[in-house]
Amino acid sequence: MRLSRIIMALTVGLAVVAVPTAAGAAQPQPTPSATTDPPQPPPYPPTAASLTVNRPTIYLGETVILTGTGFGPNETVDITVTVTPQAAPAAGKAPARRSDGTTVAMAPVAYQASAPLHFTAYTNAQGRFTKSYKPSVTGLLTFTATGRESGRTATAELRVLHRKQPLPVTGDSIGTPMKLGGGLVGAGAIMLLLTLAWRRRQRFGGAAH
Repeated sequence: MRLSRIIMALTVGLAVVAVPTAAGAAQPQPTPSATTDPPQPPPYPPTAASLTVNRPTIYLGETVILTGTGFGPNETVDITVTVTPQAAPAAGKAPARRSDGTTVAMAPVAYQASAPLHFTAYTNAQGRFTKSYKPSVTGLLTFTATGRESGRTATAELRVLHRKQPLPVTGDSIGTPMKLGGGLVGAGAIMLLLTLAWRRRQRFGGAAH
């Protein structure tokens, strides 16, 4: 009887010890992939986009090349052109004049513009594009390029000047050379008459002796 009680007590003790061990084994363990896999990078890593023109200043009628870098690969880039026209003269001031005396036209931009102020470009696999542009207005042009998928944006400036006109040939500009030429001709005629008179005097003077 005493032996059976001892065996029963040992059995209950072993059962009590085994319960926490089984409970710990039943808890879910984290999978190795959840702790060892690296985080996924964003689809477009943060990179600064840039936009440049091959010439910062041109004359009206010339063409420039726009170059964009740092945009998303194979994406569409929207380009907007903002024009700041030449400043009009202040009230009471004379209009701007060129070196030949002619006035500089201050026509509104809306009447001058024929080149597009909104156009698109397409990048290659490296996020780069080139685009030619021929302005039809003068002033300061600001190009703003924005990638549709990446959202990256960049700007560039271009100054467009009036092409210099050749100086016109006026009556005053012709008169000065003509006056100078006439004076030289007159001086030559006087020298010729004096030479003929001297030769004649020498001839007749020698015959008298």
